[in-house]
Formats: sequence, structure tokens, C-alpha cells
Amino acid sequence: MAAKENQFFIDSEYLSPEALERKHRLETDPSVRKDHMEYLPGMEQIESDVRENVMSHMNSYDASKYTAKDVQAALEHETCSIEDFKALLSPAAEPFLERMAQRARLETSKHFGNTVYLFTPLYIANYCENYCVYCGFNCYNHINRMKLTPEQIEHEMKVIADSGMEEILILTGESRAQSDVQYIGEACKLARKYFRMVGLEIYPVNTDEYRYLHECGADYVTVFQETYDADKYETLHLLGHKRVWPYRFDAQERALRGGMRGVAFSALLGLSDFRKDALASALHVYFLQRKYPHAEMSLSCPRLRPIINNDKINPLDVHETQLCQILCAYRIFLPYVGITVSSRESAQFRNGIVKIAATKISAGVSTGIGDHESKYSGKESDGAQGDEQFEIDDNRSLETMYSDIASEGLQPVLNDYLYV
Repeated sequence: MAAKENQFFIDSEYLSPEALERKHRLETDPSVRKDHMEYLPGMEQIESDVRENVMSHMNSYDASKYTAKDVQAALEHETCSIEDFKALLSPAAEPFLERMAQRARLETSKHFGNTVYLFTPLYIANYCENYCVYCGFNCYNHINRMKLTPEQIEHEMKVIADSGMEEILILTGESRAQSDVQYIGEACKLARKYFRMVGLEIYPVNTDEYRYLHECGADYVTVFQETYDADKYETLHLLGHKRVWPYRFDAQERALRGGMRGVAFSALLGLSDFRKDALASALHVYFLQRKYPHAEMSLSCPRLRPIINNDKINPLDVHETQLCQILCAYRIFLPYVGITVSSRESAQFRNGIVKIAATKISAGVSTGIGDHESKYSGKESDGAQGDEQFEIDDNRSLETMYSDIASEGLQPVLNDYLYV
């Protein structure tokens, strides 16, 4: 069912001529968009120097200035400095990929042994009030919208838990109107009945709201900055709360102040200069870790994937070799940080990278709404289903993933934390 403009979402198939004109103006005329650096009413502002430190390094980063000598020196240093990390991300490091992989493998083994952690995402709603041109959930995209009821959420969770999974990541589209904090909190309480670890990937909220969600059972929060290039960000996020770049940037720090045990960071590689985005993502972790040394922190490294009804994404190509370089550089620079590689990547790539740098991968993945029973058991679902956020590449079940990891001589782990 379509909703009216400025309510829960804007379904482009049913737009009036006036609304279509507004959509076109948002896309072509920057003057009609809200200032992406200006906070909206209700958005908490915190005092922090992290953003300034990250952006200072990113804005001054010239990847082309680094040489083979810089890369060799970085690989010889026992501890990787920020300057060393910049060299490892540069084009000059590409011929050194094998040496980087060897060093990354050593660091991974030292800090994580031969373990690989497994989790799965659960999308509970795909309503969204943002217009992000690269996302399948964006408010102008004509897709099947759905929000699970508490009964449906619990059913999906039981199906997942019955597969043996012990960690779940709860996701929603970014709509407070449809998926408010209380709704997400109730989902966290249900998840606590079935899982030992509960993560959230939702719209950014204020510190007190993160505290409430933690009290409901959430352990950690993942927020994709998408791109740290604020100017490019403005052209990709045309409408909605997500448009406010600084509020999104500070989300992890607010989550930690709200008591979350861990936070995760990512840029969506391909939206802007991937080397600068990779640098900023890692430095975001680096500077926050020094302020909150007790917190668990992790990085993801997703690349753009196809979405329904897309005709606007022109990604800046990030090939597997470059992705591998980034992941190895992450591991060398931040040896103690978890690294997640999602089902956006191929099974072959994920099988290889867990032996080098990655420590966590998803299994039994669906980015749609309400379809776990059909995907896990092959049964037809009794109810409606919501469309997916993006297409995945690796469709392996938990059982298959577990077996594949073990066959590589690695130890699959379903939970690494116990409450006492």
C-alpha cells in the first residue's frame, strides 16, 4: 500500500506531478536541499575532537605521494603508525600485497588465533524516510514495504535460532515513524530470549536512546558513515535525517556514552575515493579507541551492490585486489580490531580473506523482510514479505558456512561473550 508524500515513505509509482517535480528538484538543484551540516530539531550535539582529527588526516591525504620505499618501511616497523597506514593504502603498496597479506595473517593469528565468528542479520522493517540514491530502501523507490509485528519478529528469530545461530544483528530502514525506538527495544528484548549477542544497525539516535536500547538487550551498534567525504555525501543523501552528516558521524560515540559494549564502523566503498574513505574509517576507530579503551570496536568493508529499480548508481570501481589491500592494511594498523566481511562478497573471496585478515562473517543471510522460514526450510511463507535492501553474493547457510570454515583448518565460533 502506498503512503502519502511526507509520511512514512514516498512511493515513486504513485507520486503526483507536483511530488515528481520535487523529486527532480532534489536531484538537480542543491539549493532546495537542507544544509547537510546543520542539525535538525531533537538531534543531540556532543563535544568531541574525534571528527576534527579524522577529517584533518583524510582531507590532507595524498595517496599518490607515497613510494615503494615508504611501503617497505611501513612493513618493517613493528608498530604501524598513521603515516605507515597511509602508505599501505596507497597505490604504491599494490605490488606488496603478498607481503601485506603475510603480515596481516600474522597479526590476525596473534590476536584472534584461528577463529572466525559467525552471525546473521535480521531485517524487521524496510520503511525509510531518507532519499539516498544508492539504497534499495530509499523513500522514492517503489518496493514492497513491510514492518514485522512482535509475533512475526519472534517467529523469525526462532527460525534463525533453531539453525544454531547465537548472534543476531537487528536492522531496520531509517524511519522513526514506522520503527520507533520502543519498537526496536521490544525486538531487542525478544532477541535476548534466543541469542547470546544482539547487535543493532538502525538510524542514529541520541545517547539516552542508545542507553535505553542497551537496557533492552543490545550489545553493540553498527553505523555506516557511507562516505566520509562530506561534499560527496551531500550529493548522495538528498532528503531525511540521514542527510545530516555530522550527526551520523558522532553516532558511535553517543552509543558508547549510552553504555553500549561495542561499536562498528564502515564506509560503503565505491561512493567516493575509496582510499580516503578507508583511511577515515580506520582513523575513526583509532581515535575513539583512545577515548574509550574498554570498548570493543570493529570494521566492515562493504562494496556497492545492485538494488531494485536502480538507474542512478555509478560506483567508483573497487576491485577485489584493492579490497584485499584495504583489509590487510586495516589488520596491520589495527591488529586488535574485529573485521567483518559481508555476504556482499563472493564465497571464494570470503573463504580466502578469513585466512588473512577478516575475523567475522555473516551466514544464512537475507536482506529482505519476513522470509527466513522460506530461506531456511524451503517452506513457503504464510505472510507477505518485504523487498531486500540490496542483492547479496554469498547465499550459504550457517551449516554450509560452518563446514566450509572448518574444512580450511579454522575454528568457527558462534559466540565469544558470556554474561555472568
